[in-house]
Amino acid sequence: PSPKSLQPNGASEEALRCEIKELKQKDLALDQEIAQLLSEGYSLEELDKHISLLHEYNEIKDAGQMLLGKLAVIRGVTTKQLYPEYDLELSD
Repeated sequence: PSPKSLQPNGASEEALRCEIKELKQKDLALDQEIAQLLSEGYSLEELDKHISLLHEYNEIKDAGQMLLGKLAVIRGVTTKQLYPEYDLELSD
């Protein structure tokens, strides 16, 4: 059983209420951010495309990091030591 399932019902319900409240606040903040972007002239389609491209970028970056990690293990060096060899910045 998970730690949450071991809590008394009251504590579990209170934790859920807090989580729901936090999620509602995040939802409101995101709605406000979207409204601001729309007022600045962005379209929903443009925002959706941008989000999709960010997801694709992150997936490619994760794959690259994984490959660098495997190469570092094979060579017996740290990933950080490979960055200059491939003209990468530590912030990449």
